[in-house]
Amino acid sequence: QVQLEESGGGLVQPGGSLRLSCAASGRIFSINHMGWYRQAPGKQRELVATMTVGGNRNYADSVKGRFTISRDNPKNTAYLQMNSLKPEDTAVYYCKTGRVRLWADPNREYDYWGQGTQVTVSS
Repeated sequence: QVQLEESGGGLVQPGGSLRLSCAASGRIFSINHMGWYRQAPGKQRELVATMTVGGNRNYADSVKGRFTISRDNPKNTAYLQMNSLKPEDTAVYYCKTGRVRLWADPNREYDYWGQGTQVTVSS
């Protein structure tokens, strides 16, 4: 199994910054993509940003130019730098690892979700 440990959420004023981290642990052979999704109260979960092991990035239009996703592949860790935060960014942010291969059976792929970390943008 794979465990995802998220950190970095909290309360920040509008215009401020936060950095989220997601560390994956377990008998991991490879992780194709890592990313962040978010869910605000009463809304569906939505993609924020993803990044493949090869470095391709994908962002939601609402965060382009403000958020930056990065990865440390040897550490199986992803980061989300969030700048110029707005109240509408308030949500629970979930880390997701996609197309994960394990040493036990590298021919199969799995997806895993973290428990989520709260980000609140308010004055």
